[in-house]
Amino acid sequence: MTDTLRIAMAQFDFPVGDVRGNTDRMAAMIAEARDEYGADIVLFPELAISGYPPEDLLMRPSFLADCEAALREIAKAATGIVAVVGWPESAGSVLYNSASFLRAGKVEATYRKRELPNYNVFDERRYFHVDPDGGSCVVEVKGVPVGVVICEDLWFAEPLADTAASGAQLVLVPNASPFERGKHAQRDALLSERAKESGAALAYLNVVGGQDALVFDGSSVVADADGTVHPAASAFADLWLVVDYDVASRKFAPVVWQDDGDESMDALAWRAIVRGIRDYCDKNGFSKTWLGLSGGIDSSIVLALAVDALGADNVTAVRMPSRYTAGMSNDLAQEQCDALGVTLLSLPIEKPFQGFLDALATTFEGREPDTAEENLQSRTRGALLMALSNKFGGLLLTTGNKSEYAVGYATIYGDMCGGYAPIKDLYKTEVYGLAKWRNTVGGAPVIPPGVISRAPSAELRENQVDQDSLPPYDVLDAILRRYVDLEQSRDDIVGAGFDAATVERVLRLVRTSEWKRHQAAPGPKISRRAFGRERRYPISNRYPV
Repeated sequence: MTDTLRIAMAQFDFPVGDVRGNTDRMAAMIAEARDEYGADIVLFPELAISGYPPEDLLMRPSFLADCEAALREIAKAATGIVAVVGWPESAGSVLYNSASFLRAGKVEATYRKRELPNYNVFDERRYFHVDPDGGSCVVEVKGVPVGVVICEDLWFAEPLADTAASGAQLVLVPNASPFERGKHAQRDALLSERAKESGAALAYLNVVGGQDALVFDGSSVVADADGTVHPAASAFADLWLVVDYDVASRKFAPVVWQDDGDESMDALAWRAIVRGIRDYCDKNGFSKTWLGLSGGIDSSIVLALAVDALGADNVTAVRMPSRYTAGMSNDLAQEQCDALGVTLLSLPIEKPFQGFLDALATTFEGREPDTAEENLQSRTRGALLMALSNKFGGLLLTTGNKSEYAVGYATIYGDMCGGYAPIKDLYKTEVYGLAKWRNTVGGAPVIPPGVISRAPSAELRENQVDQDSLPPYDVLDAILRRYVDLEQSRDDIVGAGFDAATVERVLRLVRTSEWKRHQAAPGPKISRRAFGRERRYPISNRYPV
């Protein structure tokens, strides 16, 4: 038996559906792990061949056949090293979420995931099965018994306990675990507990990258058999992570390992959104983005995020003043674009807005102006922004936040126009907090202080501020967190000390705005309970608030 094993962990993005590209990369990476890093084992993430989550691609027989052929091809590259590769395994009429040990050009052993998550963003039971005859999978590498469990398996005691009982002293854990604020501490506590329970050392590898509304953070980690959890690898970064495993002590020593310099919740949230924007654009063929810049906090933070993601040359801001736009709004938009080096276009909306009013004048005759006229301004802006995107190419970013989407304080076919919604999962109070944090790093402020200090307003009528229509954001967001994120009832929230009438009003707005959210652009999930993929309520719903 050897004294040490060297493990190379591939914390990289393996795009969904890119079976050919993922295959070629993994074959090359196996050689790199062996020749450049001297690794005995190279570990790839969960379902690396197909990418995660492959969703209904798994219902295509040709896709599954391509994934199996890819595994065989990758196996040929596994000479002089053991590779562990995740893939969707089709076995007749059933499908397994599997990870295979590849050695000497062949598939040596395969483990089938035992615990299939079917909550929040996960719906693995729609596709995968649990093998009733399946159990642990342990192979010897240089005389050392090495096992594998997959992602959710680690959250249950039995899979790891069985693997350790089968002799494994080192267990590899490939993952595809999406980012969520506050999740790292919970994960590290679990790793420590499982290591101590089983007596096995754990090498936990997580995939990285944006996939539609999900963002995977990587943040891979290793835990010694005594429960000591080492510092996590950098989040949202594509990295080789190399560790030496000492057989006698069952402990790890870093060889190539980049720690995360700032694990604060704001830092991680910012980087999650930046990665989400960058990967959504890259994977869908967009090199440039557009956004409407109002001089308000939401569009200002989206501009800063977009510049961090794509660079100033690939972002164009559009200022669209109306008869109600304050001079301060125009000035702040210009100030931010000057500071960031972003091109700013000005397209006043007065003429097209008046054209709509003229067209509707006869039909609207005798009725006082109301939200119909206010929303026409937003829809005028949406039409202009979509025209720019159509004419010149590029992805239009929307600028709505979670508070607005929750209560419907956003105009469908207006400011909700666009293909990606970067701050869709940030409450308004979180937007302010993140903006303040971003201005403390990297030199000069990227969001003008005047934007942060001014009262938020849609500027769709004279002297309008958001609080004309909504409770103060600290109150609104506190209610929404309880109702949306924690699924508390009206009585629970009122019992926590909130005004009953305010709670009833907010909950009614959430319910009646469901139809808007079903038509909203995707955006990166960073909270426990994001709208869209995670929180899926029926539009037609008679259950009382």
